[in-house]
Amino acid sequence: MRLSDFAGTWRLTKRLHDRRAGVEGHFEGEARFTPAATGLAYEETGLLSLAGQRPLAAERRYLWREEAGRIAVDYADGRPFHEFDADNPAPLAEHLCAPDHYAVRYDFAGWPEWEAEWTVTGPRKDYLLRCRYSRSAS
Repeated sequence: MRLSDFAGTWRLTKRLHDRRAGVEGHFEGEARFTPAATGLAYEETGLLSLAGQRPLAAERRYLWREEAGRIAVDYADGRPFHEFDADNPAPLAEHLCAPDHYAVRYDFAGWPEWEAEWTVTGPRKDYLLRCRYSRSAS
């Protein structure tokens, strides 16, 4: 898999299970990978709905770049977030945001549809987040 394979617009759905708060939620929106100086700028926008609450506008930004056969994902401000093996159809990655631990399992086996499943644990957080990407018609 090459970084350029991600370029374009993706439909994005997320399912959230917050074990600590006992809350379920979902996100509907899109993710865009657009050319940037060092790779692809990632921007996701959409609506986050949590049980019993009004939907909220939500967004995230990252920078994805190729580095020695891997894909590195940085925060929008350039701080490292995680990286994964671009040739593995089901790579794993981790990020320690002390004291919490983020683990992600990507699944590219059904490309061009793909998934990212986040398990976040620690004294402040305990949730599972499943993200599903599919090419947007727009």
